[in-house]
Formats: sequence, C-alpha cells, structure tokens
Amino acid sequence: MIKLLFWIVLLAVIAFVLGFKRARPVARDTRRAAPATPPAPAVPEAMVSCAECGAHLPASDALPGRGGQFCSVPHRAAHEARLEAAEAARARDASSGR
Repeated sequence: MIKLLFWIVLLAVIAFVLGFKRARPVARDTRRAAPATPPAPAVPEAMVSCAECGAHLPASDALPGRGGQFCSVPHRAAHEARLEAAEAARARDASSGR
C-alpha cells in the first residue's frame, strides 16, 4: 500500500513539474515576441512667416489673407488696409492721368 501511494505521489509531482515547465516558456515567449516599438518620430511642420511682421509660425496656425499668411487678425487687417490704400492711390493716379 505504501509503495502504491509512493508511486502516485511521484507521478503527481512529475506531472506537476512537466506542466509547470511547459507553461512557463509560453509566457516568456509572449513577452519576447512583442517588444515595445518606439513611436514614429513626428514629421516637422512647415513654417511660414507673417507678411506683416515677419514672425515665423507653423503653417497650420497661420491665417490666410490677401498678400500672404499672417500671425494674427490685426496684422492681416493692417496689411489688407495698406493694400487697399495702395490700390486706391493707383486708381486715383490712373484716373488723373499721371
């Protein structure tokens, strides 16, 4: 009876060890198979300069207007007012015959 109990315990220990050893490499392989990939580097954004003051800013932040790209609404308004004044002066000069 003791010999039978000994063999049963021995087989149980062997089964446990084999099962434990088989399960461990799968977990280790899973960690090795999926290394952390670094994020892709960000693509630099194109820079433009303000037509009024010359400040450089990203193209996505620039405000389009007559005569170029602008850093703010007041700069766009000032530049367009100057363009309108120049056009009005040219129209006056053309109509007066200069």
